[in-house]
Amino acid sequence: MHLTTGKHPHPLDPLAAQEIDEVRRVLAKEGLLSETVRVAYLGLEEPRKDAVLAYDPDNPPARRARAFLLDLATERSEDVIVSISAGRVEERRPIDPVTDGQVPMLDEEHALVRRVLREDAGWAGALARRGIDDPATVYLAALSAGHFGLPKEEGRRVARVLAHLMPTPESLPWAHPVDGLVAYVDLVKGEILEIVDTGPQPVPAEPGDYHQGPHRTSQKPIRITQPEGPSFTVDGPLVTWEKWSLRLGYDMREGLTLHQIGFEDGGRTRPIVYRASVAEMMVPYGDPSPIRFWQNYFDTGEYQLGKLANSLELGCDCLGEITYFDAVVTDGAGVPKVITNAICMHEEDYGVLWKHTDPANGSRETRRQRRLVISFFVTVGNYDYGFYWYLYLDGTIELEVKATGIVFTGAYDDRAAPYASEVAPGLAAPYHQHLFSARLDMTVDGVANAVDEVEAVQAGSPYGNAFGRAVTRLRTELQAKRDADLKAERTWHVVNPSVRNRLGHPVGYALFPEGKPTLMAGEGSSIHRRAEFATRHLWVTRYHPAERYPAGDLVNQHPGGAGLPSYTKADRDIDGQDIVLWHTFGLTHFPRTEDWPIMPVDTCGFTLKPVGFFDRNPTLDVPPSAAERSCH
Repeated sequence: MHLTTGKHPHPLDPLAAQEIDEVRRVLAKEGLLSETVRVAYLGLEEPRKDAVLAYDPDNPPARRARAFLLDLATERSEDVIVSISAGRVEERRPIDPVTDGQVPMLDEEHALVRRVLREDAGWAGALARRGIDDPATVYLAALSAGHFGLPKEEGRRVARVLAHLMPTPESLPWAHPVDGLVAYVDLVKGEILEIVDTGPQPVPAEPGDYHQGPHRTSQKPIRITQPEGPSFTVDGPLVTWEKWSLRLGYDMREGLTLHQIGFEDGGRTRPIVYRASVAEMMVPYGDPSPIRFWQNYFDTGEYQLGKLANSLELGCDCLGEITYFDAVVTDGAGVPKVITNAICMHEEDYGVLWKHTDPANGSRETRRQRRLVISFFVTVGNYDYGFYWYLYLDGTIELEVKATGIVFTGAYDDRAAPYASEVAPGLAAPYHQHLFSARLDMTVDGVANAVDEVEAVQAGSPYGNAFGRAVTRLRTELQAKRDADLKAERTWHVVNPSVRNRLGHPVGYALFPEGKPTLMAGEGSSIHRRAEFATRHLWVTRYHPAERYPAGDLVNQHPGGAGLPSYTKADRDIDGQDIVLWHTFGLTHFPRTEDWPIMPVDTCGFTLKPVGFFDRNPTLDVPPSAAERSCH
């Protein structure tokens, strides 16, 4: 089913295909869309939060779209706001590629670098020196260039290109890196800026095929059935399940977004999170060689995860009683493109919810936990990522990211050894990180929230056994740049100071971080400047509708300093205000031999748990299942 509701959409519903067509019509009418103009991004320009919270179906806020445009003829790009309701362009802002960065990568640019390099004599000569006579047997990809202050690149739209040999059309190229060689390509002019060649290295010969047999025959079928159907209901993007309600959204940059997450309690739906998304993801590599020093990819801001989503299949990606949602994105011409089954939603049994056998009265009670799973999967070159949002019966919200696919590769030798693992003979997998930034626009029982840092502390006592907790209110944005501390069990409680539970304490939700390493790159590095958001586990900002992305609106080739460092410069008051949490989490990956030729899923994420939000356990009304009743 589609997420959009058609003629009368809710203000947060993603753009429908007919609305995208209307945006194209308006852009063409205003002379902004021609044969040489590419639409690098197009998505809903969400109304201000106060307008959405005051939503009146009879007087809805205007539907607006935002587009990043690139003219390949003039090399000019623009940031444009279109009023769909009024059928006109409302705002136009030119993008300065030197100070603002470039619009995201285009699909067609991968084909462009292949054409440019395969026609270049210098590139053919570099391959010939490595015993490769046919450039067509080499797989090439346009990789985001980063920003390193190189004079010949200033203001130019650039990609860097690494090569992998494909001995046959069916070969997986990642097993055969053509190392010691990289090309820098101007993506608008279609010309090579530089070929860096540090000398031939042996191309690893062992195949990377993971379609191996014979397959094991020991597995018996697992069948998950819900004879009466799922427990949730769906009305367009509006989902209700158990006591939860939320709206699903989708954006070609962020992918799946969740809106207006609330929990029914005492006859009303209590708001918890206004908007939740993974607003950025980046993958920095740790090899400092002349060929690879630049490798760091912002998969969200540079490649746009949402447009790279897989069409999910029953029994492969999702198992059980599944409900699918299609998503609508755009191609480079701004034409709507439907990704069928982009989002998967289902229920899962999740073991014991609570249980007790009482020795005093002999009672035995067990209840089973279940969760609602909302997920999507993307493929970004060699890696695949699944994003799984979980809602639990007890009010817990969790995000789990699953990383799989194929590790990036190079040639393994003494030079590479300090920065890479040897995963096959002569084959290196460089050390790298996968870092994510979740944007959590909180509304815990209202928009006026605050953040307390809570941690375990030892306390003095005659017996030396006492311990307690320290609570520190984070009052300004700069004070709220914080790191996790697992030794102190540090958590961050989002509380509403004006709403009290029955014990007189502020209601709240706590963010439980995993506390894994943040960005490993040094403070003076280019990637540190561009990804400063990833240097802290927590940032808290005062809500502003224009502050959507932790690394800024335009990430591709941006010099740095945008996003959270810029947002927090004013050090705004966040105590009892409308606030947004930004949480960095991720994986630091030292590849194992078991990660080759394909990597089993590795996971990371975080949890939000109610802390004093409810007056008592909210699952006392969960009934025993038929099996449980027979146990008792």
